[in-house]
Amino acid sequence: MKLSGAEIIVECLTEQGVDTVFGYPGGTILPFYDALKDSSVRHILTVHEQGAAHAADGYARASGRVGVCIATSGPGATNLVTGLAAAFMDSIPVVAITGQVPTTMIGRDTFQEIDITGMTMAITKHNFIVKDPTKLADTIRFAFRIARSGRPGPVLIDIPRDVQTSQVEFEQEGKTEKYSWAVAGEVLNKIEAAAKAIQKAKRPVIVVGGGVITASASEHIQALAEKVQAPVVSTLMGLGAFPASHSLFLGLTGMHGLKHANNAVWEADVMIAVGSRFSDRLTGDRAKYIEGKTVIHIDIDPAEIDKNVEAHIGLAGDLKMIVELLNGRLTSGTLNEWWAQINAWQQEEKQEVNDENLTPAWVFSHIAEQTAEKECIFVTDVGQHQMWAAQYLKIEKPRSWITSGGLGAMGFGLPAAMGAQFAQPAKRVVHFAGDGGFKMTGVELYTIAVHKLPIISVIINNNGLGMIRQLQHVFFDKNYTSCVLPPFIDFTVFAAAFGVHAVTVNSQAELMQAFSAAMASAAPEVIVVNISEDELVIPMAHPSGAINAFIDM
Repeated sequence: MKLSGAEIIVECLTEQGVDTVFGYPGGTILPFYDALKDSSVRHILTVHEQGAAHAADGYARASGRVGVCIATSGPGATNLVTGLAAAFMDSIPVVAITGQVPTTMIGRDTFQEIDITGMTMAITKHNFIVKDPTKLADTIRFAFRIARSGRPGPVLIDIPRDVQTSQVEFEQEGKTEKYSWAVAGEVLNKIEAAAKAIQKAKRPVIVVGGGVITASASEHIQALAEKVQAPVVSTLMGLGAFPASHSLFLGLTGMHGLKHANNAVWEADVMIAVGSRFSDRLTGDRAKYIEGKTVIHIDIDPAEIDKNVEAHIGLAGDLKMIVELLNGRLTSGTLNEWWAQINAWQQEEKQEVNDENLTPAWVFSHIAEQTAEKECIFVTDVGQHQMWAAQYLKIEKPRSWITSGGLGAMGFGLPAAMGAQFAQPAKRVVHFAGDGGFKMTGVELYTIAVHKLPIISVIINNNGLGMIRQLQHVFFDKNYTSCVLPPFIDFTVFAAAFGVHAVTVNSQAELMQAFSAAMASAAPEVIVVNISEDELVIPMAHPSGAINAFIDM
């Protein structure tokens, strides 16, 4: 049958199981919008294209499916860049569809023309510009396969306006063969070597990264840890890959990791890192990080093996398959001396949460208690609040923790929370932001209000850029520059402008009442938590030092 290019886009989205897209219309993408109006695909009009990109990202992280965002050419396309970069850094499957000026006008500095494929080459897994309408359907299908296969990531498809209006023959996609992993003999030999190293270990540690969640390998990692009785620590992206309540879980590791977790990594004689890229925020000084230990690195992407940290045994491939094969070669053991040392570290670090003041530790501990056993998804923006959330919230399940890890994009939180809530309507999304990040994309409260999404936004308000202030406190002799943000904003009035109920709290009692009321509500809620500007994220390991070399603040 003959369809227009715009109708083919809609048909292909439906083929790929897409039920929701986030976007903003403009001249060159209007043919697609015209075709979309009678389809089963739901379109969410965001306030800004950056919000659409982050929402598609949040949708993908919460659901495990490909998120889709739409923009027009020129500024519409360029406004997607930050969101695509965030998805790329964190290996999130997103397909961005952008309009482009007609093919005959490309290269003529036409109104709202931009080379978006050239611009996004470094921040997408692949991108396309479709100039032949007969290739449109196959290109879209290929883009989705690329986005979701192997190590996932964003893909951009740029489609000129005349390609969208052209009439061409369209055939429904036939059955496609699913890619299956096979383990080669060389990898089996390495698995044998890894099993022997783990079996001999006196002080093993397992480091789980975001790749464990992407691979749906959480149960396999838990089985491995329980057989070996090895402690498990998590990267920022890996939270939720291992239950926080599990007796083997030590918590967050890295620059702002818990001391006992970082000590376990430092003192380990064998490290099994699964689905982690060994970022600088995880390792500190990379040479010191692996000193005195055997490193076993398991990752879907062969390019990650030996890229940041030299592995003694590198295993590239399907995480579930590799961990299952590894686990089958191990026998159960005990590590009493190792756990005695870890327990001693835990006792040294144990602190009582202040019973009176509204501190970040108390705020996040209280919210963790109030959401225990409930189906919640926690989404953060970027900054101090992000680290406090990672330290104090108890993330029990995969895809219940969403944060911008690699790019660290301020403004990510609220639109990502929106995407997550659309993906998982039966769950309650709790969003955390600092006052700085909330100002960047807070206008997406409008979209949230329009769709009556029951998102709870908790703004940790210190009237400034808290993490910038902390870095100036530590590394710039307390020379606080451009980190205080007067005049101060009344976020409750801001929220009210969109018809969203908001409240400001200054005490523990007020927070307890406000959060309880928000959880009982079926509408969007904003809670502004005023804290002291002197609050710091502790502990903090020196970024160029050993992982257990903590800065005295």
